[in-house]
Amino acid sequence: MRSDYWDQPAFETIRPRRLVAPLVFNSAHSGRVYPDRFLAMTRLDHLSIRQSEDAWVDELFGRAPHLGAPMLRAHFPRAYLDVNREPWELDPTMFVEPLSDRFNTTSPRVAAGLGTLARVVAENKPIYRERLTLDDARMRIEGIYHPYHAALQKLLSEAISAFGVAVLIDCHSMPRITRTAERAAPDIVLGDRYGTTCAPGLVDLVETIFAGAGLKVARNRPYAGGFATRSYGRPQHGVHALQIEISRHLYMNEVTLAKNEDFDATRALLERLIFALIGLDLPALVGTPPLPEKTAAE
Repeated sequence: MRSDYWDQPAFETIRPRRLVAPLVFNSAHSGRVYPDRFLAMTRLDHLSIRQSEDAWVDELFGRAPHLGAPMLRAHFPRAYLDVNREPWELDPTMFVEPLSDRFNTTSPRVAAGLGTLARVVAENKPIYRERLTLDDARMRIEGIYHPYHAALQKLLSEAISAFGVAVLIDCHSMPRITRTAERAAPDIVLGDRYGTTCAPGLVDLVETIFAGAGLKVARNRPYAGGFATRSYGRPQHGVHALQIEISRHLYMNEVTLAKNEDFDATRALLERLIFALIGLDLPALVGTPPLPEKTAAE
């Protein structure tokens, strides 16, 4: 999908030669193409504006299509548009025009400056020099956000048609978490909205693979799953969604965003995870939803 900010597709679907499992991988925050017009609107330097990226996550999970599962990945950066939010989750202080009641202006994410169009990047640094117009928001949301989610829904629908179930793996990274007195800092956080968006057996398996590699794994704390996990994860309808957050220190320098010496090892671990998931009988593991009962008229 193109917008008038872009001279290339804003996102892409990478399909396998043959679909072998009901898995769909989504990397919505790893985009690193910054349009010149957008950069002219920001007060941040090029490295600072990138601090919100889930840098390199698309590469970490990049073997999925080669192994038989599609991946949807963004080229647009999260600082430009966050598709892991509601479509109109906007901060009224960012816009010239007043926002009507149809917009969600009071969510905790908006209060933190991290709505559909973010106000700040990491360390609470403001992005924009001046206020935006609603046309800016409409162009990004109608031109990219809605087509992105339509593409994701299409992949999930194709998986259900082929296998009876679909499993969304929502791929993210997180800043290194500081150890507390109560618990060790996790390397991986698995989010299933407290057991509501994904079959427990699948989450258990993913945790076992990461723990077997010597990583500390937490569930739902501090990341329980964002808009995609919450919106698409409907186990009762055959769609399971699991968010995976990988601590950035495992594979990159968090200041410079350069890959570190452990990048290849982290990518190899994720390839083993993908291979294990693809090798499973996922419909049997997660269970297929019952067929709707026919009425007497049918």
